[in-house]
Amino acid sequence: VQWFSQPRTTPLALPTWFTSQYRYLDISALAQWAGWQLRAERGTLQITTPASAITGLRQGRQDWGDRVVVDLERPAPWRVVEENEGFTVAIDAAINPAILQSFVSTSGNRLRSLSVSANGNQTILRVSVPSGTRPYVWTLPDPSRVVIDVRGDAMVPRNIAWAPGIRWQQQYVNVGPKRFPVVSLAVNLRQPNVAVRPLLTNPGSATGISPLITMAQRWQVAAAINSGYFNRNNQLPLGAIRQDSKWVSGPILGRGAIAWNNQGNILIGRLSLQDTLITSNGQQFPVPYFNTGYVGAGVSVYSPDWGPTYTAILDNEVAIPVQADRVVRQQSLGAAGQGAIAIPPDGYLIVVRAYSEALQALPPGTGVARRTATIPSDFDRFPQIVGAGPLLVKNRQIVLNAQAEQFSPAFSQQSAARSVIGTTAEGTLIMAAIHSRADGPGPTLQEAAQIMVQLGAIDALNLDGGSSTSLYLSGQLVNRAPRTAARVHNGIGVFIQPGF
Repeated sequence: VQWFSQPRTTPLALPTWFTSQYRYLDISALAQWAGWQLRAERGTLQITTPASAITGLRQGRQDWGDRVVVDLERPAPWRVVEENEGFTVAIDAAINPAILQSFVSTSGNRLRSLSVSANGNQTILRVSVPSGTRPYVWTLPDPSRVVIDVRGDAMVPRNIAWAPGIRWQQQYVNVGPKRFPVVSLAVNLRQPNVAVRPLLTNPGSATGISPLITMAQRWQVAAAINSGYFNRNNQLPLGAIRQDSKWVSGPILGRGAIAWNNQGNILIGRLSLQDTLITSNGQQFPVPYFNTGYVGAGVSVYSPDWGPTYTAILDNEVAIPVQADRVVRQQSLGAAGQGAIAIPPDGYLIVVRAYSEALQALPPGTGVARRTATIPSDFDRFPQIVGAGPLLVKNRQIVLNAQAEQFSPAFSQQSAARSVIGTTAEGTLIMAAIHSRADGPGPTLQEAAQIMVQLGAIDALNLDGGSSTSLYLSGQLVNRAPRTAARVHNGIGVFIQPGF
């Protein structure tokens, strides 16, 4: 730990311990050294620090950006709040009015503006920077200083064995002359007491979106990454989600997916589901849409794993409950977003859209059966599956073909933040968040694939990205400020079992 100290000459090595969700740090020695007073009150740790004051303030240009140095009478806590095009640093130290009046801020290489204000015994620095620029705030001793660096490559490299089976890494990866910040978690699925499962915003229902932090804390996971696509308007999934062998959402468009089991086996590839309805008189109807918010004309099926009810996605749908392999009735649902109907807990619901032949073949009392199979069939033996796409890497080769997975040309060509998941030759799972290059946009899909190869992935899959890109570890997002992250529908969570 660095706290107004020199890590190389005066390291602060503090004890840690783990629970199923969090890593705890014993700050007793640090508190004693720094003169803090600690008091526990109703589950909250109250920390009182000695009063401090700002004795100097200066700003300067650097080759890589700008630096602001705050001189302190003695060490003082600070807090950084990031926004889209700026950040605020609040330091628990009073500033002399004379210093405040004499300080004149100028724009810098990256720093657009800097304002300083007093708020009682606290000093507030508000910094405006271009989008994508992040601060690196650190400290120095003798005299005590808070240093604020404004630069395009502010991410601090890390390689931390966070818990048995989980390693937290932060590094810059070069693709030609471009340099991308990559935050990743390496998860050993063969480590005892480590398990990975798909996460949903609302357990027991396919509907809903929430911040990944909220989802992770609800499921009590140690780590998580956002995963599959969804419709932000109706908050329904658009891709495969198989949780504990139950299809919460079916695969679509033959897109890429990742599957795994409790033995640490992982499969990444393109996935389809062949689903057919067969009536008692031998008529067959393909089911291109199973438990999904991606719909069109034809036949859909919704099972109880979708949730207790189904609400119309398009206008003029006809719902057909099936119980004991027999049609119960036909019911028109009316306008989209209305007409909720119960899904039989011991059967399923057929939804017909603009397909009169299917309606004529499924009157009440008709016997009906389903025949389903995954393509390739290897996917069917995995209890956990999440789909997204496109597939990036297979057998160490970049196999990116967004058109084959029916992604639009605009999506295929854009540069954006990326969430990516992959596996190494040793079977380690890589959960990575890749953000904007220094002084440029985020990676393209091709660049994301190249980065994953450099990280050691033999197979890799692109997940939902852009504002959805979120990597969670122990109560926080480690790749971005939480307020800049969008709500998501689903994720992939890492559980640490008690007693590891």
